Amino acid sequence: MNPTMSTIDILQKIVAVKEQEVAAAQKRIPLQAMRADAESRVLTRDFAGAIRAKLAQGQSAVIAEIKKASPSKGVIRPDFFPSDIAQSYAEGDGTISAACLSVLTDRQFFQGMPDYLKQARASCDLPVLRKDFMIDPYQIYESRSMGADCILLIAACLDDARMHDFAQIAHALDMATLFEVHDREELQRALRVIADTRLRSHTLLGVNNRNLRTFEVRIANTLDMLPDIPQDQLFVTESGILTREDVHTMRAAGVDAYLVGEAFMRAPEPGRALATLFA
Repeated sequence: MNPTMSTIDILQKIVAVKEQEVAAAQKRIPLQAMRADAESRVLTRDFAGAIRAKLAQGQSAVIAEIKKASPSKGVIRPDFFPSDIAQSYAEGDGTISAACLSVLTDRQFFQGMPDYLKQARASCDLPVLRKDFMIDPYQIYESRSMGADCILLIAACLDDARMHDFAQIAHALDMATLFEVHDREELQRALRVIADTRLRSHTLLGVNNRNLRTFEVRIANTLDMLPDIPQDQLFVTESGILTREDVHTMRAAGVDAYLVGEAFMRAPEPGRALATLFA
């Protein structure tokens, strides 16, 4: 991705592509059929519960990402086998391992696909987040149909009403929701929606440390917003956690849940890289 491209440009481009994808998908499988399929799938894994279980054990709760490529970095892992990566994350080093998985399903910008999520989830017992850009209710049902246990709602892509409605649909399908914010304004919006839905036990709040205007990664973004986050809110820091020093900085501030991808995707054995980073 061209680093001079503005946030609005890239988000508008992604949203436009998603609108086309949803329209095409609904021609193949109409909304009512997709909804019926989603509602028939009852064996959801407890995403928020898996995070809490790791924290209760005194460990960091890591949502480990399975990502082949990104718009800014290109292909990150050419040797890409989602089932093997998922198993590696689930095993870790035998002591430290992932709490959950995050799988990119976006094709055009991240070279992902739904089959990657299906393969990853089938190869282990971990709950799985569908990492994609949700802009239409159809995608929420589609997420459950493909096996997702949690969806991502990016505040920069959605107004409050859609965030609220999408979270309610996810809850009705027994899926968790990860609200992603990048600044204080989005944080306050997300907190209002979470409070209004009364679904805090099923909801995670993530602060992305990537500045969408400059694409600079600054982990202090999480630290800056911590005072505004309720202590009983399940909270995740995203992006830029690359070194033991980064982890130490977050732990010292009381942050114990992380979404990490690129640092592991570049390692020969992602699960062992996770265990080393969070030892």
